[in-house]
Amino acid sequence: MRAIRKRFGQHFLEPAWVDKVIRAIDPKADEVFVEIGPGAGALTRPLAARAKSVTAFEIDRDLAAELRSDAIPNLTIVEGDFLATERSALKVETSDFLRVAGNLPYNISSPILFKLVALHAAGLPLGDATVMLQREVADRLVAAPGTHEYGVLGILIGHVAGVEMILKLPAGAFRPPPKVLSALVRLRFHPPDPPAHDEAAFADLVQTVFTRRRKTLANALLACPPAVAATPARMLRDAGIDGARRPETLSIAEFVRLANTLPPKSGSDA
Repeated sequence: MRAIRKRFGQHFLEPAWVDKVIRAIDPKADEVFVEIGPGAGALTRPLAARAKSVTAFEIDRDLAAELRSDAIPNLTIVEGDFLATERSALKVETSDFLRVAGNLPYNISSPILFKLVALHAAGLPLGDATVMLQREVADRLVAAPGTHEYGVLGILIGHVAGVEMILKLPAGAFRPPPKVLSALVRLRFHPPDPPAHDEAAFADLVQTVFTRRRKTLANALLACPPAVAATPARMLRDAGIDGARRPETLSIAEFVRLANTLPPKSGSDA
């Protein structure tokens, strides 16, 4: 057996866990899948056997070549970095509703999640994504306001997707065993809820105040750029939010209300 290459942070799912993950994904014969990081193909083959088609993105050229050599009729292997993928590169039929699956490289799992969000915002018809993550990241995705794990990742992803913890996996579910625990989560994409006047401004505000997450909200807002031209007191008053609260206590809807008090950027049509 070829030695496992570690340069891309790959950990391959043991056969005993493959069936559990496939049952959780529950692929149907009329569904189109994008798989991120197929590796040796443990999930790829059963996905392709059940789904209409699978497009798998693999950055490791040797693994990509091995999967391509199987000549699975409804499997397309894209050799390259999923993070560099453009919306136009994903060819979909008008009626296709894409599902995503993958055992994500843990060192870049958050950028991949944000990439999926960006592709969805760009019009790619993503339905859901069932992905393997480091347990710590999964906990952050499902965290409630006021908890230690609640923060930027959970807020920005939760604004555009419902997140559900599906399975918790031990380190021994993989070969080689990672030094962290893992979890399978499902993201169900939806339009921003509630919508912000300016989605980029909303994201910037969330990221800014969480640089001061232990400060009161009134103090944390002082980290906003001077160009915002709005005082924290006025923003908080207009949003109906107590400035003595800490950022980690605000719900997604409250962050949107706060972001919607920001004045339009210079040159905008608003």
